[in-house]
Amino acid sequence: MNELKRLFEQHFHSPAERVEPLQGQLGGSGRTIVRLAGAGQSAIGILHSVREENAAFLAFSRHFRRHGLPVPEIYGEDLDHGAYLEEDLGSTTLFEFLGAHRAGEAVAPEAVAAYRKVLAWLPRFQVMAGRDLDDSVCFPRASFDRQSIAWDLNYFKYYFLRLAGIAFHEQALEDDFERLTGLLLAAPREFFLYRDFQSRNVMLRAGEPWFLDYQGGRRGALQYDLASLLFDGKADLPPALRQELLDGYLDGLADHIDFDRAAFLEHFYPFVYVRILQALGAYGFRGFYERKPHFLASVPYALRNLRWLRENARLPVALPALLDALDRLEDAESVRALAAPAAGLTVRIFSFSFHKGFPADESGNGGGFVFDARSLPNPGREAEFRQLTGRDAPVRAYLDRQPSVHEFFAHARALVEASAANYRERGFSSLMVSFGCTGGQHRSVYLAERLAAHLRAAKSVEVELRHVQLEQRNRENPPQ
Repeated sequence: MNELKRLFEQHFHSPAERVEPLQGQLGGSGRTIVRLAGAGQSAIGILHSVREENAAFLAFSRHFRRHGLPVPEIYGEDLDHGAYLEEDLGSTTLFEFLGAHRAGEAVAPEAVAAYRKVLAWLPRFQVMAGRDLDDSVCFPRASFDRQSIAWDLNYFKYYFLRLAGIAFHEQALEDDFERLTGLLLAAPREFFLYRDFQSRNVMLRAGEPWFLDYQGGRRGALQYDLASLLFDGKADLPPALRQELLDGYLDGLADHIDFDRAAFLEHFYPFVYVRILQALGAYGFRGFYERKPHFLASVPYALRNLRWLRENARLPVALPALLDALDRLEDAESVRALAAPAAGLTVRIFSFSFHKGFPADESGNGGGFVFDARSLPNPGREAEFRQLTGRDAPVRAYLDRQPSVHEFFAHARALVEASAANYRERGFSSLMVSFGCTGGQHRSVYLAERLAAHLRAAKSVEVELRHVQLEQRNRENPPQ
């Protein structure tokens, strides 16, 4: 951590006063990620022991910025100690934004618009920035080639099928893998393949997307990254929206290259299969092997996507052994248990004004957590924000720029998550969390919205959200 503090002081000419962990035991990348803050400035620090992977991320970042793509600025690096410092893009991922702007299958227009913006940028990464990319920095392979595909398919075979106890005919499955690999390699592969183009690796800042975690990038086919985003496990996009976004991507791609839509789609769904199988391998490795059960919570969403593929997408090659293994997978008791509904815990989140009193506890459990946000910078003191609320983009952007807000939220979130996990294990049904500030309009609303989005995205509890003072204001001043 001293290396990151030194890089921070070199760049900002003042010391880092606070260091906030952003990714601990829940992460699957093996990296340590922190937010450093001091003197009104903040940055994201990364510690990672794989030099080649760090070098790839730094080289790609500078390459993409030269092409005008929205990726973080690199503030400093120390590859000898596995450390680098980058621009802080805030705390709202596309995944969390989606969770806050949907109700079941109904996705709000704001979230659909965010996805459209993300997919409008994708061809610029793939085609424009891919033209003069330095392949020599790619790690661990320069292209998504036969070896890369074999790694992904065997990841699924050994770390999911095998560890889940699913019976399969190994040679027949290898024969299917060979046929699937040949089909994938027939697609044009001269483009940049982001490799992990999913909703948790896209940040939204002032409503615009910014992109992270492309250190595994290499040459490859266009279809892979599109499959990664549209069939992104827990994001669980409705099929109709996936089709709408697929069509929009193809329209945008036509502005960059000439291509045959039918040929593109002939390869698209095979790439969806291989991406989902790779993801299942990752879930199995982290969940079954490393004993991190939260990774297994994504398995039911992957299985649902596979079921949809079986019913709606024709494969141009026969894969009988693979499809038989997938049938066995859905029927296996070890996998069905992952989809069993968990104990029903509802987290009830409130924002309120301390001048008006605490929210009423209707559950009889004593009120739960009450967090006092009055120590945080107050947007209500600024004339431009006075008539707005913590749900409005300018206020969110103002609070996103405050390091103390991120530190406060991180502590509150950790306490709530720990209690929620314990309550679920004990079969409790209700947890109440309240954020208070002076007027119940800005800081408390922002924090309540942010926690609700975070918990909804995790999909481990039900979430109810209420803004006490905003509701009262709407009753007293109904819209005309």
